[in-house]
Amino acid sequence: MSMLIVGQEQVVAARPVVPRGRRRYLRYRPEHVLVGCGLALLPWLVVLAKGLPATTTAAHWNTAWVGLDALEATGLIATGLLTARGHHLHPLTASATAALLVVDAWFDTMTAAPGGDQLSALAMAFGAELPLAAVCAALAVRGLPRRTA
Repeated sequence: MSMLIVGQEQVVAARPVVPRGRRRYLRYRPEHVLVGCGLALLPWLVVLAKGLPATTTAAHWNTAWVGLDALEATGLIATGLLTARGHHLHPLTASATAALLVVDAWFDTMTAAPGGDQLSALAMAFGAELPLAAVCAALAVRGLPRRTA
C-alpha cells in the first residue's frame, strides 16, 4: 500500500487486486536479489582465503593500475565539474569516485613490497587517496535530496 500526500490530505492507493484462480507469481525485488547475492558471497570469502596463493604474477599489471588511476582522474574531474555547476548527478560520481579511491588505497598498501614501497603506499593512502575519498563521500551525502516529514 502506498500513500500520496496532496496538500494536507493523504490519499491511500490500494494494491491491485488479483482475481481468484489466477496464479500469483513471486516477483523478486532488486534489493532482495542484492542481499541474497551478498550473503552468497560470504562462504566464497572463506574459499578464497584458504585457496588463493600468497604471491602471484599478474599479466597486464601496469595496464590495471593505469586504468584504475585513469578512472579516478575521470571521476575527480567529473565530480568537480558537476558539483561546480550544481548538477543533480554529482552525488553519483562523487560516491563512485570515493569507492575507487578507497579501493586504490587498499590494493596499493596490500600489494606493496615491505620497506620503502610499503611506506610510499601508506603515505599516498593517508596523504591523498583517503582524504580525497572523504571529500567525495561528503559531497555525495551533502548532495542527497532532503526528506521533509
